[in-house]
Amino acid sequence: MASTYRYTFLQRLLHWIIALVVFGLLFMGFVLWRFGYDGLVTSFGQQTTNDLYMYHKSFGTLLFILMILRLGLRRMSPPPAYENPLTGTEKVVSSSIHLLLYVLLLAMPIGGLLATWTGGYPLQFFGVFGENGLAAPGFIGKNEVLSAALAVAALLVLHIGAGLKHWKLKDGVMRRISLP
Repeated sequence: MASTYRYTFLQRLLHWIIALVVFGLLFMGFVLWRFGYDGLVTSFGQQTTNDLYMYHKSFGTLLFILMILRLGLRRMSPPPAYENPLTGTEKVVSSSIHLLLYVLLLAMPIGGLLATWTGGYPLQFFGVFGENGLAAPGFIGKNEVLSAALAVAALLVLHIGAGLKHWKLKDGVMRRISLP
């Protein structure tokens, strides 16, 4: 019997898949930023560098698709009630962090796509669009787009910290999203 205090299994599974993808993207993004293109080529070679960029773009696109799916599931099945109600402050903080995570996890892949296209590179998605990827529409010119990765990392620290707090309190909040 399903608990009225838990998300559906599909919502919980999707949450943890998205979490893995986000951590992988943040790690890959940090490596790409830290080394820079030339540093990666020097350290790992041209092919590995190209593969890292392709996988970063591919997983970013996957994140966008998963987030759209997550929004659809959330619309069909709203969040469950809390077993033990949150305080007013906890509700505001929780809602704010969740909203910002949703916005950034949708905006970052869009920003990445625009940065890719404005940089003169094609969209790549695990080779689905062929070796040359999907070229930018004609109306997109060259420019640079800033990343929100540090904001996502900061929100994740707050989100995980709150999760650990509720796990320690054993107040039922972590049961809402845990897989087992």
